[in-house]
Amino acid sequence: MLHLKKKIVTDELMCPVAVLIDYEDWEKVEQILENYQTEKSTDLNRFAGVLRRDGEDPLEFQQRIRSEWD
Repeated sequence: MLHLKKKIVTDELMCPVAVLIDYEDWEKVEQILENYQTEKSTDLNRFAGVLRRDGEDPLEFQQRIRSEWD
């Protein structure tokens, strides 16, 4: 786990409102997030044509499905 030196910023009521970290730590966080996003990206084209509407209007479908919740 990445250890970050952080400072908690509070408002007048001492409620936390922000966190400050060193710029070097932020660059490490950005790199980790970028690598994670690259690993987790999914090719959505493999789902093309999988869903079928069978001619039903999308709005009518949504209303029908939502009415099942009641």
